[in-house]
Amino acid sequence: MTIERIPQKHYPKAEIWRRGLALGLDFLGAWLVSSLFGSSSLGIQFVQILVFIFCWLILRVVLVFNNRGQSLGRWAFDLKILEVENGQVVGRIPELLALVKREAIIGFGALLVSIALGNLRANPTAILLLLPLAIDCGAAFSDPQLRQALHDRYARTFIVSSRRGYSLDIKIKRLVDTLQRNVRR
Repeated sequence: MTIERIPQKHYPKAEIWRRGLALGLDFLGAWLVSSLFGSSSLGIQFVQILVFIFCWLILRVVLVFNNRGQSLGRWAFDLKILEVENGQVVGRIPELLALVKREAIIGFGALLVSIALGNLRANPTAILLLLPLAIDCGAAFSDPQLRQALHDRYARTFIVSSRRGYSLDIKIKRLVDTLQRNVRR
């Protein structure tokens, strides 16, 4: 009797630019809702921060856990989050605790970006608050095999392309092509 190795199912890697756009769309949703609770005074707005954290957890943890690994941004750009075990991608959605760990890390970076955007006019050095998110997400460039950012490595997750979604990037590309053809005529 011999032991045969079962080949691992192939999951297509998500392009980094699509991941960035999906993150941006999720950030924009949480930021717009939280900005409704901000005041016109400068500085850190604690109510706005709490609302941002609440919206981020709803969009990036609860929605993902209940929607087969897709947040609003990942759904719009045909992406999905899966679990990684022993360096191999398994075809299941991460557990709730793994999602909370992952989103706590990236959510902290997104929160700093939110604070920076609110204080950029009064304090241009607030742009430095973008560095933690840039370092975290920039780690995906140094991982050619799985393209995992630091938060993905810590939570043992992986972003893959999915067939289920809205395909916003493809629809925008078609619209731009149509506009270019109409302009040339």
